[in-house]
Amino acid sequence: MFYFTQQQATESFRLNMRNYRKYPADPLFTPGRIARQSMLLISGFVARQCRHFYYRTRESLGQHKRELVVCRVEDASASLQETRRHFEDALENFKSIVEHEGNSLESRYKQLKIQFDISQAKANSVSDRIRAIEEVSDALFKEWETELTLYSNRSLRSQSRQQLKVTRQHYARLIKAMHRAEAKINPVLSAFRDQVLFLKHNLNAQAIAALQNELVEISIDIMHLIHAMENSINEANSFVLSLVEQKTLPGPGRS
Repeated sequence: MFYFTQQQATESFRLNMRNYRKYPADPLFTPGRIARQSMLLISGFVARQCRHFYYRTRESLGQHKRELVVCRVEDASASLQETRRHFEDALENFKSIVEHEGNSLESRYKQLKIQFDISQAKANSVSDRIRAIEEVSDALFKEWETELTLYSNRSLRSQSRQQLKVTRQHYARLIKAMHRAEAKINPVLSAFRDQVLFLKHNLNAQAIAALQNELVEISIDIMHLIHAMENSINEANSFVLSLVEQKTLPGPGRS
């Protein structure tokens, strides 16, 4: 991701204002558009500074970016495992709700709605964990690449560069697997949401019968989701192991 420095953001704002004065009728240089662009640039700069301060604070406490990557990957793996278990339980609950005739339709709708809300929260947690991994990994790789130039020993520089290459390859497999699992969550949630909405507005026996017909398709989607999550968890464990087993830290800054 590309970030503007404070000076670049200022220069961009000045250039846009000059263009506005020169071409006042051009819709690309209206005051509102210039203001929105400036706010985006400033927000990006502030966010970058906050992350920089956060990493520096962590390092002062002895926790470097490498350790942060490991922690966030482990958190994401735990979140995937928890989400996988929930979707397994949600499927069983869904079957029980639509097949059991003892409870009222209103009661079954409320149970299904609760299951959907929890599923949605779990899915959001997975997405947040993946974004956190991407953020700190990007910072680690950039710093690692920069610190390669600090080596005076060519052999050590070469070893570190090769280690960086291998780590990036492992990371690419990990993040691809996680995005694949994340992508399979939305179809399941969409199908789940459809069932909840349908039952909400059609509290009758025909609605329950219609939901029963959807069980097979939803079951297949969840099975595919669980398989993708298991692959992602395995990649996460492999990636963490590769980082832990590396005997040489990435560069002179030992990050």
